[in-house]
Amino acid sequence: MKLVGFSFKKISIERTSDNLKGLKINSKINIQEIQSVHSDFMQKGQDVIKIDFTYDIDYESKIAKIQLAGQVLLAAPKEQAEELVNGWKDKKIKEEYKIAIFNVILKKSNVKALELEEDMNLPFHVPFPTLKQQKKE
Repeated sequence: MKLVGFSFKKISIERTSDNLKGLKINSKINIQEIQSVHSDFMQKGQDVIKIDFTYDIDYESKIAKIQLAGQVLLAAPKEQAEELVNGWKDKKIKEEYKIAIFNVILKKSNVKALELEEDMNLPFHVPFPTLKQQKKE
């Protein structure tokens, strides 16, 4: 599968407390819909799949909440596309497809979430690498 489009439809952040004691950060991705869409630009034997998603980051307890919603457009061989769309009818996604889809969502959404967290002076929901001075032996 190849990424051909990504867009946000909703970006929401709310900070309700400055007390960061006992802070826990939870995140989750939900797939809302998977469907095949028509495109005149695809090569023969390829289909475009539209995936609607939500990505929520919850700062517990009731400190802040980030909500992102959007859609991913993926190009896939016809057989893969049909398998994904038909599997979604039973709300099931093959693990290999799920990992690929979630990685695209995480890659794009985490960048946006980090920007929002910086703007709202919230701790980042993912740890950043840090440098430490080496101990001299």
